Amino acid sequence: MIDIDQAARLIYQKLLFWTRSAISYVPEIITAVLVVIIFNFLSRYVRRIVIRGFDRFSNNVSLINLTGALAQVVVLAVGVFVALGMLGLDKTVTSLLAGAGVLALAVGFAFQDLTANFISGTMIALARPIQVGDVVETNGFTGRVLDIKLRSILLDNFQGQTVEIPSKDVFQKSITNFSRIGQRRIELNFAISYIDDLTKAQQLAAQAIQALPFVRKDKRVEVYYKGFTNDNVQGFVWFWIDQPDVNPPLALSEALKALKTTFDQNDILMMFPPHTFDLKKRKQEEMKA
Repeated sequence: MIDIDQAARLIYQKLLFWTRSAISYVPEIITAVLVVIIFNFLSRYVRRIVIRGFDRFSNNVSLINLTGALAQVVVLAVGVFVALGMLGLDKTVTSLLAGAGVLALAVGFAFQDLTANFISGTMIALARPIQVGDVVETNGFTGRVLDIKLRSILLDNFQGQTVEIPSKDVFQKSITNFSRIGQRRIELNFAISYIDDLTKAQQLAAQAIQALPFVRKDKRVEVYYKGFTNDNVQGFVWFWIDQPDVNPPLALSEALKALKTTFDQNDILMMFPPHTFDLKKRKQEEMKA
């Protein structure tokens, strides 16, 4: 038969032992908490110091922020381990270190894509194939780089939207950087009739495009023909602009208008598909008749 009084005494003694043990550990617990708090503030201070120091000799914002974050984590981790040591949990510290390695391995297998994104983001920050402010094309998207994170790259697609691309996809696939060299070549396609003088049209096209104010004067405007169709001769114009000072769509639009105006003024016929019914042209012919 259970002795209730004896059971109560055992429970009371156990609770009394735990209470005394907890009270005896109060100074160590308070000290450990203070150590963690101090190291928390210290880690933030170290992060600011590291960022300021790297900022003096590097303009790689992504790498600077990454280094500062790592420094903060290291200092904070040291504070946690020191606090555990003060509590006499040395074996716990060893177990945590061993467990951290096993946990990191397990997380690496479970979240391979996430790990790959973090590693790719770190490599992008170090190699710097792109920077904040660059106009790039990658993974089928074109836009200005707004932010380079460890996990993803944030683009402004020039349509009032932002596109976030995983760092792994950016790192592993091709990147077209329109801002790295600072120049960009624009191609304008056109077609003229067989009865026109090709040499004259070529010269007029080069002069018209070269006269535009945003076209680089140190780069020659090139005009070439590339093929024949049933009803026209196809050609294209190459010209250079400063990137990102000049908006490429605007430059292409202004060049197209200048080319058409020049051809119209010199009676050079720009062709369109023969099945297109041009009401304006027919009205002009009827007025002449």
